[in-house]
Amino acid sequence: MEGKRRRLKRQKVKTTEIERKFLVLPEYRAELAKEKGTFLRQGYLSTDPTKTIRIRIKNDQAFLTVKGLTSGISRTEIETAISLPAAEALFDAFIVNEIQKIRRIIEVNGKCWEVDEFLGRHQGLWVAEIELEKVEEEFVLPVWAGREVSAEKQYFNSYLSDHGLNGIALV
Repeated sequence: MEGKRRRLKRQKVKTTEIERKFLVLPEYRAELAKEKGTFLRQGYLSTDPTKTIRIRIKNDQAFLTVKGLTSGISRTEIETAISLPAAEALFDAFIVNEIQKIRRIIEVNGKCWEVDEFLGRHQGLWVAEIELEKVEEEFVLPVWAGREVSAEKQYFNSYLSDHGLNGIALV
């Protein structure tokens, strides 16, 4: 399923991202950590909430993503593949605060959840995200999903890159 998501993402130039975020309950983290994951590095060229610009490296692939201002749980997202050498050059020249995480794709009732285990200075934070087709779409909340943090800016990756955990709740 991840390969299908990756192909679809590359084909779309402009989309509306609709996502909900939840903290992962600590008592389920060890079990979720057994699932195969992918190491991600990401950094921000801009953390301005009206135009967030991210570089992400995933295995031997790299992406440039621009996200617009969040309105509720949705925002405009434009993502394109870039060369790995270009991404590494951008990291070296412009990225000050990097985010590293392991992303696991967990299917629950036919929906893909992205479960991120943050590493480095963000260690201890686990966030699960689900992308939806429409704002009012219903879905089954997994047993391991705790408090919803969709509207809390301190859980946005761009905010975390600048501020670290800085006293935010991990559960």
